[in-house]
Amino acid sequence: MKLIKKGDKGPEVHKLQTILKLTQDGVFGPATEKAVIRFQLAYDLKPDGIVGASTWERLLVGATYQDEAIDEDTDNQSTVWETPFNQTIHRYYLPKGEYLEGPVVNEYAFIHHTAGRQNPFKVIDHWGRDTRGRVATEFVLGGKCSSTGNDSYDGVMVQAFPIGGYGWHLGKTGSGHMNRHSTGIEICAFGYLKDGKTYVNTTVREDQIYTLKEPFRGYTQYHSYTDRQMEEVEKWIKYIAERDGIDVRLGLKQWIQKYGPAKAFDFQEDAFYGKVKGLLTHTNVRRDKTDCYPDERLIDIILSL
Repeated sequence: MKLIKKGDKGPEVHKLQTILKLTQDGVFGPATEKAVIRFQLAYDLKPDGIVGASTWERLLVGATYQDEAIDEDTDNQSTVWETPFNQTIHRYYLPKGEYLEGPVVNEYAFIHHTAGRQNPFKVIDHWGRDTRGRVATEFVLGGKCSSTGNDSYDGVMVQAFPIGGYGWHLGKTGSGHMNRHSTGIEICAFGYLKDGKTYVNTTVREDQIYTLKEPFRGYTQYHSYTDRQMEEVEKWIKYIAERDGIDVRLGLKQWIQKYGPAKAFDFQEDAFYGKVKGLLTHTNVRRDKTDCYPDERLIDIILSL
């Protein structure tokens, strides 16, 4: 198959659109380009929107790619959309049955990290295979590869299930009673480090090591969030505040002002029992996780709310 890109026309474009389940007009326009980029991101290909040999190979081997794994009666038929805060979000929904259905009324917004992969699409694929049940968080934010510095997924925001769905992002017990009443974001990062190595003993590049001024849950070194991730987190917080009507000034901002960053990100009993309806981290309701750490950039974002 010949190389095709935006602006091209013909039978190859028609075939591409058929595979990607797009409107088959034979014209490689903006919608086709966006679908190609999303496919490339999902399969670890260079996300340039150009269908060359490697992309054709993956398309033609019977890839189980679905442009949307969603119900036909939802209105979420486009693969990419923008929030009122100029944030692009990719839809890569888990198959029906791999998340729970509402109705839901979100009263809490939780910040997590993945403790691993930089590719948000692969994180969602992993949830789909998780044997523990419907483990998922609504949003996943891509990052940089900790060993190579590859930034193909840095700042790529992906939604794992439609509005009105929910997953066990807080676990099934303890604070799990808030699953149905909360949304969340997973920042792709490994978390705590020991001598520059992750918990799976891989070495992190020096430019991706963040050192705290004071230990958080026993560690001072963490896999650094990227500047792009922090920009996207700020947009996400504002979007969720508007979409769900959550007062994001409650919770973390109050605790930072009262206790300082490290204690603010630690376990809060009132949060555990669901008494603080606002912006929280997973560590606010779990004593046994390191999870999201008090990065100065994140602190500044929260205090600016």
